[in-house]
Amino acid sequence: MAAVAINPKWRVSAGVAWQWQQRMNEYRYRHSNARQLPLACSVSISMNGCDCCGDEVQFPISISETHTLPPVPTLHSAPAQLILALSALQAQPPLFASGIIRLQVPIRERGDAIEWLHAQKHESLFPRCFFSARSGTSTIDFPISASSITDLDPSNNPVSVAGIGSAVFFRGSDPFSSHHWTSIKRFLSRESPLIRAYGAIRFDASSNVSPEWQDYGSFYFMVPQVEFDELEDGSILAMTIAWDDSLQYTWHTAIRQLQATLHQICPYLTKINKESNLGTNIASLSHVPMKPCWDNSVKKALQMIRSCDYDLVKVVLARCSRYLTDICIDPIELLACLRVEGQNAYQFCIQPPNAPAFVGNSPEQLFHRKNLNIASEALAGTRPRGFTKFEDLHIGQDLLFSPKDNIEFTIVRENIQRKLEAICNEVVVEPKKALRKLPRVQHLCAQLSGKLPTEDHEFEVLKTLHPSPAVGGLPTEEARRFIEENEMFDRGMYAGPVGWFGGAESEFAVGIRSALIGKGNSTRVYAGAGIVEGTNPSSEWEELDLKASQFTKLLQSKEPEICYQETENITTSL
Repeated sequence: MAAVAINPKWRVSAGVAWQWQQRMNEYRYRHSNARQLPLACSVSISMNGCDCCGDEVQFPISISETHTLPPVPTLHSAPAQLILALSALQAQPPLFASGIIRLQVPIRERGDAIEWLHAQKHESLFPRCFFSARSGTSTIDFPISASSITDLDPSNNPVSVAGIGSAVFFRGSDPFSSHHWTSIKRFLSRESPLIRAYGAIRFDASSNVSPEWQDYGSFYFMVPQVEFDELEDGSILAMTIAWDDSLQYTWHTAIRQLQATLHQICPYLTKINKESNLGTNIASLSHVPMKPCWDNSVKKALQMIRSCDYDLVKVVLARCSRYLTDICIDPIELLACLRVEGQNAYQFCIQPPNAPAFVGNSPEQLFHRKNLNIASEALAGTRPRGFTKFEDLHIGQDLLFSPKDNIEFTIVRENIQRKLEAICNEVVVEPKKALRKLPRVQHLCAQLSGKLPTEDHEFEVLKTLHPSPAVGGLPTEEARRFIEENEMFDRGMYAGPVGWFGGAESEFAVGIRSALIGKGNSTRVYAGAGIVEGTNPSSEWEELDLKASQFTKLLQSKEPEICYQETENITTSL
């Protein structure tokens, strides 16, 4: 048997590899009838990578490596492979004060990342995350070849990623800054492209935090301890160990915590009901604001937009709808249902320990960076899909030529273009105006791309593009103040950046079409609408209902279908 691919300091000989194989056979025999691996300690404690200070944050950690173990045919065989590999590392620890190491097992069989996450039921397996790449609309495409599954290429990207536990997490109460970004990036490297930090950032870190968002802080990111990557023609089960003596989180502590997590892992997928609803019924529904207060806020915004005394051109006002259902909602089951009609959209889930789950199905990209290349987009204007192809075409043409929607869309596109031009060497907008058709709604959209001078400009891209006029308004500060003074709820992570940082690549969606799933029977659904000259308050309220309908459809077991379901990427353009 060939040597397992481990760092030369820890390289495993053929003889030891044979012993591993014997031990794995014994392990599989002992647990062949078990649905779950043996239990260890109940709670996993990780380190907060943002606790580093001074010069420490300026330097990357001492070692960052990824090692690929021999492939296995099915998921069931992978956890034992990781446990034994971890034992080998524990026997010969690295001589570094800090580091991050990823061990991964390629699986020839493709598995569903959501089904894997759904199977991880133990109460200690938090935090957890899920992120699914958007299909068909990215201007930077990175397909995965099945033939490369045993020798991963840095350009390969999973279709979906599910993670549990945190090798290292990043959370802070202050607004997300370059210090926090650097704290995250010091654990990431080009040589380990699949070591990523998944998470979200508050829409407005300067606003008051309500109790339901308390555990998220101003931002929350995690590098998963154990991760399932769904590929086009296979899967990967991986574990990541991170340590930093300067953060009082040593190699030996990290090993113990990772072992505890690994022993909780269920080595199976759990099938999920992906029907058009969750089998629940809505017991009550309340909106914040209610319709009369909404009308007043819209009229107030329009008065300011029309007045010469204010600079406000556009503001996006949102609504929080609280649903109480007859039974508790499993956020992973909700996520699976959203994914069924999630073509051309990002599906995501972020859930810190003891916190509600932030779940969404966002069609809007904030930015995607690979090396120096940046892609972004403008998205504005909303119409429902038609019941027939003819009706759908007619509705789309109405959106394309609507003066009110054209004003809103042009504001968003030109603002994003100006922001990119201030950072990038060159910016291309193509197409400048088109329709993006989703299962329930259609939008005006434009795609923008540019080239950064250096990769260190990534934080500037995030800082500059968020919030875009599509979720905040214009001018940015005037719109932010109006939202803070007039919205009667905490947006939290809604409409903020949601995605991941990597070594040579990062991708973020805008956290819209999203909900906060509580531990009880309560679900908060968020939706927003852009207010510009020509806005009608009642029409925008109906738009909020339309945007929230994908959640209403799932929560209410007897709601009829409301739209023509065929989806397209980008259609008729101007």
